[in-house]
Amino acid sequence: MKSKTSPSVLEHARRCAVAVLLALAALPLLAWKTGDALPKLDSLGLEGPLPALAGKVVLLDFWASWCGPCKKSFPELDKIQQAYKDKGLIVLAVSVDEKADDMEGFLKDHPVTFTVVRDAKQKLVAAAGVESMPTSLLVDAKGVIRFQHTGFRGEETTKQLKDEIEKLLAGK
Repeated sequence: MKSKTSPSVLEHARRCAVAVLLALAALPLLAWKTGDALPKLDSLGLEGPLPALAGKVVLLDFWASWCGPCKKSFPELDKIQQAYKDKGLIVLAVSVDEKADDMEGFLKDHPVTFTVVRDAKQKLVAAAGVESMPTSLLVDAKGVIRFQHTGFRGEETTKQLKDEIEKLLAGK
């Protein structure tokens, strides 16, 4: 007797397998490198209003609704946003979800105070060369990428982000 697996379970398994393979791939992590200027984001067809980034330290986070570590990182990113927003930090999360409903469902379960946009046409994620979720870039107030993070390892990543943000806010 054969049992049937539902299409949603198969799709979830496929997405998980792709995420694992991407995380394990020994390919360059990003097309954008530390020291590169962050390109203008408003020309990449993102869905949702972009905050004014000029003169701000920016934590640009690429995520997806199907990403397990993203579920853990979102509350931490929101705490970081709250702690540093008055000092000049902007957290900008870019969803790579193909369907708006997937992103909206995730945000309903994981509400945040930072700005979230969607890269429906995958232009930004392709330009950046992002290969796994979550991937974060820390950009200084002059618009230069200073730090990159792939994955989320709980307190270790949170501490690292805070240390780097404080350096960038101090102008170092």
